[in-house]
This record gives sequence, C-alpha cells and structure tokens, in this order.
Amino acid sequence: MALDAFSTATAGLRVTQAQIGVVSQNIANVGTAGYVRRTLAPITSGSGNAGVATGTVARALDAAALKQLRAESSGAAYTSLMSKTRTQLDTLYGRPGDASALDGVFNNFTLSLQTLAANPTSTAARATVLSAANDLATRIGSAANGVQALRSGLESQLATDTEKASGLLAQLAKLNTRIVATASGDASRPELEDQRDQALTSLSGLIDINAVPQSDGSVSVLTSSGVTLLDRSNAASLRFDARGTLSANALYATDPSQSGVGTIVASTPGGGKIDLLGSGAIRSGSIAAAIELRDTMLPQAQRQLDDLAAGLSRAMSDRLATGTVPTDGTTGGFDIDLTGLSAGNAITLTVQDGSGTQRNLILMPSYQNPPPAIPAGATDDANATVIPFTIRRPDAVPARTADEVRNAITAALGGGYTVSSVPGGEAGAMRILSSGGATLVAASASVTQVTAAGDIKGSATQIPLFVDGASAALYTGSFDGGSQLTGFAQRIAVNPAVVGSAASLVGVTGTGAASGIGDGTRPQALFTALTSTQRLFSSSSGISGIDAPTRSSVADFVQGVISVQGAAAAAAQDLDEGQSIALSTAQGRFASASGVNIDEEMSNLIALQQAYAANARVLTAARDMIDTLLRI
Repeated sequence: MALDAFSTATAGLRVTQAQIGVVSQNIANVGTAGYVRRTLAPITSGSGNAGVATGTVARALDAAALKQLRAESSGAAYTSLMSKTRTQLDTLYGRPGDASALDGVFNNFTLSLQTLAANPTSTAARATVLSAANDLATRIGSAANGVQALRSGLESQLATDTEKASGLLAQLAKLNTRIVATASGDASRPELEDQRDQALTSLSGLIDINAVPQSDGSVSVLTSSGVTLLDRSNAASLRFDARGTLSANALYATDPSQSGVGTIVASTPGGGKIDLLGSGAIRSGSIAAAIELRDTMLPQAQRQLDDLAAGLSRAMSDRLATGTVPTDGTTGGFDIDLTGLSAGNAITLTVQDGSGTQRNLILMPSYQNPPPAIPAGATDDANATVIPFTIRRPDAVPARTADEVRNAITAALGGGYTVSSVPGGEAGAMRILSSGGATLVAASASVTQVTAAGDIKGSATQIPLFVDGASAALYTGSFDGGSQLTGFAQRIAVNPAVVGSAASLVGVTGTGAASGIGDGTRPQALFTALTSTQRLFSSSSGISGIDAPTRSSVADFVQGVISVQGAAAAAAQDLDEGQSIALSTAQGRFASASGVNIDEEMSNLIALQQAYAANARVLTAARDMIDTLLRI
C-alpha cells in the first residue's frame, strides 16, 4: 500500500508541476495579442484508475464568443470607414452659414445680383458679381475635386486591403497545413491555433467571413454570402486592378473593359475566377465600405454637385417652358413653347395609364444622327422612358426649325400621340396631344435661350454667365459625345465673354439700354431665377429622399445638398459609435471566456501550491511507512 501511495503521489506531483507551468505561461502572456488562455486537465491512469497522468494542454476557447467577435469586427471596420469618409465629405462643403462654405458663397453671389439690380450703373457692382460668380464656380469645383480625391483614395485603399486579405488567406493555408501535421497533444499546436485565430480576426476586419472547423483540425473560410476563399490548405488568390486617379466618369461596370474603376477577382486553386464585386460576395468589413463609398455614395455626391452646377448655369441661360391646357377647348394634351430648343434640352411628358400609374417620358434632342443611346439614370428621372431624337442646329428661320422639331418629336413619340403647331401661336409653340392609351398629365422643358457662349447681349434676360470648361462651351445638358452633365461641377467656369464685357450683366437690347448701361432687369431676373424659380433636379441626386426628381429653386437645392450630407455624416457617426459599443461588448465577452484573468490565475496557483504540498506530504508519509517496515 505504501508503494502504491508513493507512486500515486509522485504522479500527482508531476501533474501539479505541469499545471503550475500552464498557469505560469498564462500569466506571462497576459498582454500578448491573440493569446487564448491554456488549461490542463489531469486524467486517471493505472489499474482501477488509481493513478493520475498529465492530460493535454488545451485552449479555453469560446467558439460562439469568437464568432460574434469576428462579426462585430467586420461591422466596426465597415462603420468606421463610413463615418470617417462621410465626415470628410461633409467637410468639403464647409460649415453651414460660414462665408467660405458652399451656401455662404452662393448667398454672396445672389446678394451681389440684388445689389447690381438696385444700382445697375455701378462698375464696382458689376465687378463684384463677376468676382462672386467666380468664387461660386471655384467653390463648387473644389468640392467636386474633393469628392474625386476621396474616391481615388478609396481606390488605393482597396488595392492595399485586397493585397493584405490575399496574404492572410495564404498565411491561413500554411497554418492549416502545420496544424493538421501536428499531433493534438503537441504543446506547439495551441500556439499555431492562436496564430490562425488572430489571422482570421484580422481578415474579418477586411471581409465578412465565416470560419468553418474541419474534422482534421483545419478550417475553411467562406464569405457570409457563401463564396469559398479557403478550403483547408487551398487558398484563393485575390487581385485588385487599381485604376489610379478617378474622374467623375470612372464608374463600376460588370464588364471589366467598360469599368472605370478596379474590381476584386478571386482566383481559385482550380483555375476559376470570381468577380467578388460583381457577385456581391463582400457585404461587410472595410473593403465593403470602400466599395459602397467609391461606387454609390460618392458618385451620388458628385451627381448632387453636377446637378447644382447645371441648375446654376441653366438658371442663367434657360427659359422654363411649362405646358398649358389649350384655350380653344382642345382636350387630351398641352401647348408648350419650344422655341430655340437645343441638344440636351429635355422635354418631360408625364403620362398616366388606365390604372392611374404615372411615369415620365423624356424626349432628348440631339444634333447627332442617329442620336446616342441615353441611360435613364443620366437624366432627371432614373425611372423614366428616354426617347432620343435628332434635330438640326439652330436655324435662322424659326418656322423651319419649328417644323423640324415638331416632326422629330412626332417620330420619337410614335403612335398614340399627335404633335402640331399651336393655332395662332409662336413659331416654336407646339401642341402635344394623346390620341389614345396613356393620358398626358404634364409637359415641361428647360430651353436654352442663347445659341452660343458669346451670345451675351440678346433681347432676353438670359445670359450664359457660366460655361463648360476652359473651352467656354455653352451648357445645354447635351449627350452628344457623352453626358455634358457628368463632371460639370469640376468644369464650371465664368464665361470669359461676360468677363470681357461686364456691361452685358445689365444690358438688354430693345429696352433702351442697348449700350449695356442703366438697366437692372437682367440681374433682377437672374436673382429671381436662382432664388424663386422652381427647377427640376434629378432623382439620382437623392435630395428628396425618394426615388423621384426634386423640384426646387437653385437656392433651396444648395441647402438641400448641405443638409443631406450633414445628416448622412451625423448618422454614420452615430452608427459607428453604436457599432463600437457592440465590438467592445463582444471583446469583453471573449476575454471573459478565453482571456487571461490575473486574479483567477493567482487563485489557481494557490490551489496548485496547496495540492503540490499535499502530494509532497503523502510522499513523506509513504517514506516513513517504508522506513518503519524496514526496521521491523
């Protein structure tokens, strides 16, 4: 019996010593990133389970807490980048109300027009208008350039994050191989598993992933959408084809040859290729946030600025044509004056079918034959039916021009509508009637009243104060040669012709002021066009909060842009703060279950010291018994 006790106590000392070693390891790694607390549970051995043996060192891992931690890490990386970029975007517009902010610069411009209208003979007032107009164009261009700089920065970040994610997948494949080759009782295996978990957590910050344990000890990695990125030791290789500095025209397309931005392609070990962006495989993490910002949110911000620049320019040079009910009793349509119609001067017809559903038909004139195809998203209404048609450039004979436009509109609309001249009306006045099927509800157009950027002294109040780019092209919204609207915010400039003849700001021929002196009609009309006249702004700008065009003055649209971006930035910050709390909670839960707690380890150490002393005492007792037996 004494020999049995001696053997058992000796085994107990060895087990306790091993357990003290595990506790010591835990305490030493209390600050080590990714370290999971180790445990060692003794096992019975010997005849009748009378002995004890050292078990396997295992990790105290809470798989559910770890899974939640990875999910919250993906979410936190997503909301963090969203909040950061949204805040940077909001900063581009300046603090609302500041003189240097977008609304402040706009208000300064409208105030200068009012001042000029009150004192049209003032040379200083004219110079102030030109200076304020230049400041406004520069401010809009600066904000638009900032938007594209943010997009270019995200393009660069996507390249870096994709390379990092690909490297982590390769590292995970190697760790899987080493773990599978290591026996379950090997002391180095928990260290390898720690490294693998740390790599998985890092990967979750980039891409939303799901790690699936396999029976051989390896893990497979899938995106939350189900795309396999790692199958045991076989890892997909990720590649991003960065495009460098992005412009307003650089947009994502599923066809790589048509895309203006980079995409992430996963190459599987079997040779297959998956476009992770086109398939929508990435839904969270910093990569998903960068994609959404680059391809959706920032292009929408660019569209808002483009719409603002276009509205500003066309408020100066266009006449709003609104359909009116025929006065001679004719029903089923509207009379609308389209005199001077230019390429890009869209005609919007609102129609209603038998069920009461309304939709827009957008007739888009073009100087090209055949006219270019125009996506609805590039017009004011992304849900409209766009019908392009060809017209000739402005003709010296208005009647002939009107005939051509009328015939072109008739051909474009096709059956169900008739287009004719208005009896006794202007040469360009047209009557559009529905002859069956859909009912016409409204008709409108924005018709440019000047034929060229140099046309600054006409008899109308309109003037091309703002033009398109260094070439000083007249802005009409044309799609000939591409969308003139896209990127216009970066190109808008004050018309050099007006700068060279400031008197044109007040001169209206035919009113007794042919010399351009003493007439406040034009600046007052321009002020009204900006602050009171209701214009149509595109549904793609997202200002109204619904998927429909916004009708407002240019002044109200400026406020809408600032308000929308400010609200979006505040919402992103709130979401990020909430996600940070969720991540902190998940980290606390995981640390509680799998992290090292010094107080708990010290308590374990005291218990093990007592067990060690007790086993030593048993050895002493067994030795005394044997000594007594030998002395008999």
